[in-house]
Amino acid sequence: MLTSDFDYDLPEASIAQRPAPRGESRLLVLEAEGEERHRRVRDLPGLLRRGDLLVVNDTRVIPARLFGRRRPGGGRVELLLVEKVGEREWDALVKPGKKAKPGTVLDFDTAEGETAEGEGGGLSAEMVERPDDGADDGRRRVRFAEPVEPWLDRLGHVPLPPYIKRGDEAADRETYQTLWASQPGAIAAPTAGLHFDDALVGRLEKAGVEIQRVTLHVGIGTFKPVTAPLVHEHDMERERYEVPEETAEAIRRAKVEGRRVVAVGTTVVRTLEGAAAAAAEEEDSDADLPVPPGPGATRLFIYPGFHFRVVDILLTNFHLPRSTLLMLVSAFAGRDRVLAAYEEAVREGYRFYSYGDAMLLERR
Repeated sequence: MLTSDFDYDLPEASIAQRPAPRGESRLLVLEAEGEERHRRVRDLPGLLRRGDLLVVNDTRVIPARLFGRRRPGGGRVELLLVEKVGEREWDALVKPGKKAKPGTVLDFDTAEGETAEGEGGGLSAEMVERPDDGADDGRRRVRFAEPVEPWLDRLGHVPLPPYIKRGDEAADRETYQTLWASQPGAIAAPTAGLHFDDALVGRLEKAGVEIQRVTLHVGIGTFKPVTAPLVHEHDMERERYEVPEETAEAIRRAKVEGRRVVAVGTTVVRTLEGAAAAAAEEEDSDADLPVPPGPGATRLFIYPGFHFRVVDILLTNFHLPRSTLLMLVSAFAGRDRVLAAYEEAVREGYRFYSYGDAMLLERR
């Protein structure tokens, strides 16, 4: 299967730069026809069924982007924290990576363009490693002089995706978090969850929809393009997840009772299907629990031909061409149907990507 099979044309004007009010984003219902196909996220209580199990991701985005200067020389450096690997050490993407050689010391400041002196002074880090796999994508191991977490609210920036052509603003600290965001660790939001507010959740619960949570900390893979010409040659980045016991039991009951599992976003799909696939490979796994509880990590790559075990319905935003997320949605609902729906969404003026509109799909 070719990576180019997942390409499509998108006008730059279709890329949302700011979010719509929660619940007001447009919703393309793939199974519907005519006017019923074009709805609003606020219509979800009438589109889902009583007894549906809605699973959301409660990860919280950390202000993972830091700006600093090299010492000596003062050249500008940008860090995107990727994963914590020790009390003071992180893997990070560094720009410019070629200037961040081992032993280089960085001083961090409060905002892009400001100097390290004054309010932002006090946090420094040393570059300690660079990748040894032959590829240099700017990833480095960084050792901070002290734990960085207490500094992030003061020095860190919301890591908005690169297709949002503006700097992060104070409002993004709330609008780029879901209603359920409570477990810090993500460097990108699970964006399907951005459409929900308390009022919509209350209406869903009143309509008989059960809601449970999982945690998947969205990592660098969400920014990593598929550069291999053949889909199966792409390597996914590892992402950490956790399935609470209550959620695992709720999924078991739903499956036994023939109720649908509705994933809010591709991160929930990867969590549930990744955990289920791992359990299916274990000889001593509990067959009554299709999704076992507990922590884990997945590098699961879902593309057409994948066998889904858990998720029946998917709520998701519109994704980038040639991305692993578009491949996942295509595996779930059929590549031709999904790409035709994307073309329709462009014609109808839908807004794309993280702050954009959404789709509701049934598994095919």
